[in-house]
Amino acid sequence: MSRFHEPPDPNFHRLNASIAFDRRLWPQDVAQSRAHSSMLASAGIISQVEDELREGIFGFEDGDEDIHMAIERRVIEIAGPVGGKLHTARSRNDQVATDLTMFTRERAREAQAALNVLMTALLGRAEEHVDWPMPGYTHMQRAQPVYLAHHLLAYFWMFARDCSRFAFAERESGRLPLGAGALAGVNFDTDRALLARELEFDEIIPNSIDAVSGRDFVLDYLAAAATCATHLSRLGAELVLFSSAEFGFCEMPDAWSSGSSIMPQKKNPDAAELLRAKAPRVVGHLAAFHGVLHALPLTYNKDLQEDKEHLFDVADTIELALAAATGMITGARFDRERMREAASDELIAATDVADLLVRLGMPFREAHGVVAGLVRTALDAGKSLSQLTDDELIAASELLAANRDSFHAVLSASSWLESKLSEGGTSLSRVREQLQLARSVLGVTAPT
Repeated sequence: MSRFHEPPDPNFHRLNASIAFDRRLWPQDVAQSRAHSSMLASAGIISQVEDELREGIFGFEDGDEDIHMAIERRVIEIAGPVGGKLHTARSRNDQVATDLTMFTRERAREAQAALNVLMTALLGRAEEHVDWPMPGYTHMQRAQPVYLAHHLLAYFWMFARDCSRFAFAERESGRLPLGAGALAGVNFDTDRALLARELEFDEIIPNSIDAVSGRDFVLDYLAAAATCATHLSRLGAELVLFSSAEFGFCEMPDAWSSGSSIMPQKKNPDAAELLRAKAPRVVGHLAAFHGVLHALPLTYNKDLQEDKEHLFDVADTIELALAAATGMITGARFDRERMREAASDELIAATDVADLLVRLGMPFREAHGVVAGLVRTALDAGKSLSQLTDDELIAASELLAANRDSFHAVLSASSWLESKLSEGGTSLSRVREQLQLARSVLGVTAPT
């Protein structure tokens, strides 16, 4: 029997049904059904349904609105009318919320594991290239030299923070909605604490309305993924630039590159380019789901069905992007001489020359102007800074001319790098400190 006199319009059924995408929640739905009904589980019926789903022989039907109804239908087919008791003391509302919470918790763990693999790869490459100089950039202009290890570790710390964000999303997915019913609780004195223990939840959600209507944990996961995807896009952008002939700092691994359909000489960094493109896709899902929840009245509304496709696509996308980034970092081949040559441009020692003048007593703002004029003189004459004559140095600053030896010492490439002694700087001693800190984060020992 139904309260409706007419069947649903076929197009409404298509709009309303979620079985096409939420069928992937079957592991979570089976797990909570087993916990919810020990009688059926002991009879082996839920296990039979689980086997059918795992083996891909489960017969989904056109009338299945979602994965929860499909599983219940099959249980009744196998067990008979007693299977209808599976739905006692629960609603699809708390059932859906529980499945989604379990899925989000699992995906947050997967993201942390994938990030640890990527961070391990970055640490390993930094260890290999600890003293390889390269230019550091601002505005994509050569700014100051750094070691390649220092540059790679910048991404390590970005991804370490991402790991913390996913850990937060995992914690926020640790509260059990099951037992809230449709919105007001159920007419049975159920043991929600027992369910929480069986499903490995840390606690139960104390308010039944919040339990069925809350999706904060999805927002937390999507937000963590959006920031992580943005970090991956920055890494991808630099791999594209650095592997170009114009930079020539590295060559991408064949396994993560593509050829051209017409130009046989091409080796395209397609995987790195896709890291750039995936970021706005992930961020778009976060923004879209904020839109779903915005001004949504309590408690359950069908709008919440839109949580799954955003979450599923982001989970798939971020895990694939992390695997790609790991593969590219692991297999990239860096060109030491090309980077050293680029880092040997004396103009990027300009700040160090200004700091020399400061140490000699000149106010920094005045020193900045003196060195800017010195750079202009060198560029106009087509010279390097070390090729400037005594007269040209005197014209810029008598203080500088009087300390010509110190000036030339500053222009030594090694001094540019090793002068950055501040904590977190690029001098070798500080980079080695940073490597040790990174190892402690991952819980690994130094290579022998």
